[in-house]
Parts: sequence; structure tokens; C-alpha cells
Amino acid sequence: MKLGVVSDTHDNLEYVHAAVEHFEREMVDVVVHCGDIVAPFSVAPFDREFEFHAVRGNNDGEWKLRDIVNSFGTYHDDFAHLTLDGQEIAVYHGTEAGLVDTLLESDTYDYVLRGHTHQKSLDYYGATTHINPGGLPIPDADEEFHVAVVDLATENVAFETL
Repeated sequence: MKLGVVSDTHDNLEYVHAAVEHFEREMVDVVVHCGDIVAPFSVAPFDREFEFHAVRGNNDGEWKLRDIVNSFGTYHDDFAHLTLDGQEIAVYHGTEAGLVDTLLESDTYDYVLRGHTHQKSLDYYGATTHINPGGLPIPDADEEFHVAVVDLATENVAFETL
């Protein structure tokens, strides 16, 4: 099973469409958005053949966002615990660094997916893989937009610059 991971798109439809196209080319089964979608219009392009999950980011204040996501996927509010292909996955935007650390140190999850920092990262904490795909380029963070594809069968994590 292939998992697409994206975060912090902040209504940038160019990046949203590029992410969706990449996930379709990679034939992912599930896409997880780690928050900061912002407005409902910018989540609509994710209404595709893949399963879709999203958590709330600190900039996701639009009340209709939940309704739009739930019309084709699942909106999990602040946190999601997913079981995919036998793997336990935590999804949290990442606003509170202490909570991210707790998730990583809990020895409960195979993967912890997060965003918020706009900085692409891949780290390992014991048996837990920590993935942040980055986000919309901002000062003092990544200068390019990335997404990640995780092959849950092989545990391969591949970042793509879009």
C-alpha cells in the first residue's frame, strides 16, 4: 500500500494540483493532509480515487472545511490514529512540539506524520518513522514545496519536489 503525505498547502492551488497529480502518477492508495489546508475550495482537488484523510492545522478556521472533506474523505479534527496495511500511524499538524515528541516517544506508532514547520524532514525514533513533507515555501524554511510517498510494505519514504 502506498501512502501520500502532504501538508501546509495554504490555499495554493498550484501546489495542490501538483500534489494530486504526483499522487495519481505514483498510484497511492491513501493521501493524508497534515493540516493548514485553510479554505474549503483548496481541498476539493483531493476528491479523487484515493482514500483521503485530513487533520486541522492552526490556520484551518473555515467551518465548511470539515463538511467538504467529509463529503469525500475523513476530517479528523486535531489528531488521527490510522491503521493502514497493519501499520499504526499518528497524524497531527505539529503545532505543539511537546505533543509531537510524546507521539514519537510513545512506542505506539510505526509512523508519525506532521507538518507546521514547512521544513521537510525524515527522522527515526526507535521503531517510529517521523515524516514532515514540508509545506508552502516560507522564509527560514524550505525554498521548495515537497510531498512524500511512503510504501508501507517496503518502508521506503520518497520525497518529491514539486
